[in-house]
Amino acid sequence: MYAFLSAVSAFVSDRFDKKDRGATAVEYGLIVAGIAVAIVAIVFTLGDEIAAMFGDVETAIVNR
Repeated sequence: MYAFLSAVSAFVSDRFDKKDRGATAVEYGLIVAGIAVAIVAIVFTLGDEIAAMFGDVETAIVNR
């Protein structure tokens, strides 16, 4: 049991080591930036089609 607790303690202390926090923050920042770029690209690519689709739905609701 002591070996298990020692291993868990070592794992937790390694995961939250201060040296890695900055690198992890940068990695998450890059992931968020990549997702934002993908969203912007999708909106610019499909924006007109989506607007037309909502216009068609609006027209169908009004003429109902």
